[in-house]
Amino acid sequence: MGKNKSGIKSKIFRKIHYYFDMNLKDKTSPWINNFLYPAYRHRKHIPKTEDLNSLYITQIPNDGAGIGHQMSNILGGIHIARTLGMKYAYPGLKGKESWESFLGVNQNSISVQELKKQGYKIKMLPCFNTDVLSDNDVLTDNNDGKKYSQSKNETLEIIKKIIKSYAGQKIIFSVYLDQSYRNQYEEIEYIKSRFESAEAREADKLIFDKDQINIAVHIRRGDIVSGQTTGQKTLTKRWLDMDYYENVVSRLTEQIKSKYPEKNYRIYLFSEGKADEYRSFEKYGEVTFCFDMSAMDSFLHMTRADYLVLSKSSFSYVPALLSDGVRICPTGFWHGYPNDKKWIVVNETIDKTFDLNI
Repeated sequence: MGKNKSGIKSKIFRKIHYYFDMNLKDKTSPWINNFLYPAYRHRKHIPKTEDLNSLYITQIPNDGAGIGHQMSNILGGIHIARTLGMKYAYPGLKGKESWESFLGVNQNSISVQELKKQGYKIKMLPCFNTDVLSDNDVLTDNNDGKKYSQSKNETLEIIKKIIKSYAGQKIIFSVYLDQSYRNQYEEIEYIKSRFESAEAREADKLIFDKDQINIAVHIRRGDIVSGQTTGQKTLTKRWLDMDYYENVVSRLTEQIKSKYPEKNYRIYLFSEGKADEYRSFEKYGEVTFCFDMSAMDSFLHMTRADYLVLSKSSFSYVPALLSDGVRICPTGFWHGYPNDKKWIVVNETIDKTFDLNI
């Protein structure tokens, strides 16, 4: 019964959050912050100490989202804690507990639940653009394009004032639900070290042939297909036409054959639907359709591929962060890519003459 009540409460919270998120033109205006966030009003409080050692920061994942989305939330919290020089509290993967041991993401971190048992309370921070903590001065929410009224310095000053006002108390600061963070590659080392050292790696099994070049292609379909008829913006912005994937695979395999003529390669397709819908890829080489593979095994194979063709999805973006292979990424995605030769960004309106420079 407790879990049911918790689930209902969470759904109500997400609906209220969605309403505000879609209808507020400026999510950082003082009157909004003053009305919605007690922590904002608390910023003028003068504490008896300047010791911030008892304070933590977290970003609680959206429990209605998939594993890629929730991991993006986790990375946001990690980034905010690191850049502000504060301690990070691991919030857990909501409804995805089996993924914790698989990813190892909960290693060497104190959890929000542990801290709450010690008497800690959660305080919500007002919405701010996580990317102000990077070298990006453009204060634009990457998900909805709404402008923030605060400058970079004003944003940081407000957040720091709030945090300092709670000095000496047992507080976990939680950032705005789904607060976006674009340059998640900045936290690669944090999650990669935990992923590679997780006990689950001992049980990993791959269908890849180590003597071949293994190409993983993630084609996002499923939940976004309906957007092609409804025109819903949140779905259409995640869509890439099949021509895009075929052009990438065509050029990639051509260049592999040119650069590595002595090696064989195989294409592994990760998507939803029936294999017959994707038979056109067979003209580019041997294809394995991995549609019946579990989500974890699909995720693992994407991390281990020699070449990973991403979709506009966190489910392939997070494996790309964990990969040592070459990642081929579409433009127009809300997550950032590092300036690295193993991250190749391809315009989604490409023709067949583009060069991957592999």
